[in-house]
Amino acid sequence: MDETWKTVERLREWLDAESPLAPDATRIMRVLKITEEAGEVAEAMHGMLGSNPRKGASHTEDDVRKELCDVILTGMVALASFTPDAASVFEERLRQIADRSLG
Repeated sequence: MDETWKTVERLREWLDAESPLAPDATRIMRVLKITEEAGEVAEAMHGMLGSNPRKGASHTEDDVRKELCDVILTGMVALASFTPDAASVFEERLRQIADRSLG
């Protein structure tokens, strides 16, 4: 397991230990958290483009990059909450999508 997935697993363990919810509810909340983070990317993109006349240019491209990383990390932690072998599950799915898309 590479260092990224080791860190994801440590974060999952920490979140599990700190969660006041039952394990099933915790997993549901982690999936829902992905949507919350995606909304933050959308907000940053609107802010970068200045598309909200009330707020103007309130975010930067760096903000968008950070929020995208948050979405990815949140998805990784959620995946690790559904399988003890998240890295392998992810790699297999990546291979399937690449094979289908790239031939």
